[in-house]
Amino acid sequence: MALVDWRPRSGDIPAAPGVYRWLDADGRVLYVGKAKSLRQRLSNYFAPLETLPERTRRMVTSAADVQWTVVSNEIEALQLEYTLIQELAPPFNVRLKDDKSYPFMAITLADEAPRVMVTRDKRIRGARYFGPYPKVWAVNEAIDLMIKVLPIRTCKDSDYRRAMASGRPCFAGQIGRCGGPCSGRVTIEEHRVLVDRFVEFMETYDRSLADELTAQMHEAAAELRFEDAARLRDRVTALETVLERSAVVLPASADADVYGLAEDELAASVQLFTVRRGRVRGVRGWVLDKELDVDTGTLVQQVLQEVYGTQEQQPARDVIVPTLPDDHEALAEVLGRIRGSAVRLRTAKRGTLAELLRTARVNALEALKQYRLQRTADYVARSDALADLQAALGLEQAPLRIEAYDVSHLQGTGIVASMVVFEDGLPKPSDYRRFNIAESRDDTDSLHQALTRRLAHLRPEAEPDAAGTAADGSDPAGAADAGERDTGEPDGAPVVAKRSRFAYPPQLLLIDGGQPQVAAAQRALEESGVEGIAVAGIAKRLEELWLPDDDFPVILPRASEALFLVQRLRDEAHRFALAAQRRSRRRDIRTQLGEVPGLGPARIRALLREFGSVARLRAATAEELQRVPGVGPSTAAAIVAAIAPEAAAGAAAEPAVESAAEPAAEPAAAPAGADSEAAITASGAADPEESVG
Repeated sequence: MALVDWRPRSGDIPAAPGVYRWLDADGRVLYVGKAKSLRQRLSNYFAPLETLPERTRRMVTSAADVQWTVVSNEIEALQLEYTLIQELAPPFNVRLKDDKSYPFMAITLADEAPRVMVTRDKRIRGARYFGPYPKVWAVNEAIDLMIKVLPIRTCKDSDYRRAMASGRPCFAGQIGRCGGPCSGRVTIEEHRVLVDRFVEFMETYDRSLADELTAQMHEAAAELRFEDAARLRDRVTALETVLERSAVVLPASADADVYGLAEDELAASVQLFTVRRGRVRGVRGWVLDKELDVDTGTLVQQVLQEVYGTQEQQPARDVIVPTLPDDHEALAEVLGRIRGSAVRLRTAKRGTLAELLRTARVNALEALKQYRLQRTADYVARSDALADLQAALGLEQAPLRIEAYDVSHLQGTGIVASMVVFEDGLPKPSDYRRFNIAESRDDTDSLHQALTRRLAHLRPEAEPDAAGTAADGSDPAGAADAGERDTGEPDGAPVVAKRSRFAYPPQLLLIDGGQPQVAAAQRALEESGVEGIAVAGIAKRLEELWLPDDDFPVILPRASEALFLVQRLRDEAHRFALAAQRRSRRRDIRTQLGEVPGLGPARIRALLREFGSVARLRAATAEELQRVPGVGPSTAAAIVAAIAPEAAAGAAAEPAVESAAEPAAEPAAAPAGADSEAAITASGAADPEESVG
């Protein structure tokens, strides 16, 4: 067992709370952390190196010393940890990056005549900020509506000074776009009153202002001052529009910051919904690269320290997070000191807050997906990824065509192997294929069968002619796999065989699995006689790639673009395998139901709609089936006999050869609310019985 040779003796490390720092040979701080017990926490790092996660092992082996500072309690540890992270910027600590630059509405209260404007600069002295808004046009629209109700200054400072010196209205005032003293309509004192009411409304969204203007409108109409009544009507309409477009999600007294979090092995995405007086007042997002394998609670704690530690945003009365950190009570006290009053740090399991938390997480998932796609779409990043893979795997050339394989099944039945293709680092859905596996001992056998059938098309004697058959006129095993694709036609429609470059050889086969799966793939490659193709397996630890006959995996560097490409390949193979398996099950269940006397397409659809999934339909009793209109006792009994799990297992054992390409399905997006405009994605979860090898 390999151990760090310079590790301090356990008895020399205090068992008190404190902050520790990992340093390299040059004295640079690599990582800063805190602990309730320094001795217990540091002993975890000094475990045998082979038991540590790869990124933690890399940090420990890069270090040459560890230092610590003892404090009296966890609150002091939190504060010191944050101070050191901000001062030293250690490379292995979490650093938030805005996934975009957000615009704010700012009111320059320190000016003689405060101005309302759109800005991305949060360091304007004495300014009061509202937002962030998702788009610039959303801020401009809010300002346009508000200055109809409470006309305050909008012109630039240079225009204001020129107008006040000359006595002539500023240009914005001449066209009715500025209500400051420079417009000649109000005095500085009267303008300050309007500004105060503007700020008060933006902070509270109180309907009393709309009620007050409505009363004034009725009074003017009663006194036959119709022009004044019309102006007041327009102001009320603008105010009502502002109120309608500020999504009400919680009771009026609610004051909360709701955090959604989505993460994978390499990155994490955070979405913050700012709720004030029950309304979503802004949405903000960050993405971060995970340098160390930290638990979700630690990630939440570090995110909160980053968000509130800069003092740019004050914590709300309630801070809602998906997972509570171990030291959440101390963290809540630190946040309370920043706010100046008590802060409740908690999760939400039910009710409106829980729904908003789920919405924030869905938005975080969407942001994480977009972050991955942006990295994949970058040409330089793709080129670096392919070059990194070539160097890591010792290939003679960059793998311009990569095929990734995965296996999905339903409790050992309905086995489907998927093949996804990336060319030049980008997915090529038209070349995706699926292989139905009739019988298999396990996932390794399934992979061997799928690869044997796929590699058959790379043998010289199996080169197809225009008709899709081999050159010698034979029909090699699995030939149908090369030709069948998803044409969009109904099940049972004739399919024209097309090869669609299925005989084009890849430079690399990536298998979802470790040494056993890689050995099965290598055996299929050797049996096929095809040469010049490399094989690698993606282990559970994403950065580890297993090669045939190697006792130790190849480790991809954390900063390598190849790591993100491998992640995308694995996830796409996993997604396509599940989609293919579900499609196969749907086709299978409809075929079996269609053979039951008295069941037509309408009743089959009603059955599937009633039970929601194939698994629940197969498990239903005859009495439960009779709840569906048109299904009587005899029909229900026939359905049970046709689709019972035993019958399904028998059907799955029949030989089946099929392959199809499906375009990558992207989750649909919809608006989350007027202020936030956050994308909410809908994604289906896999059935509990489904398994992916």
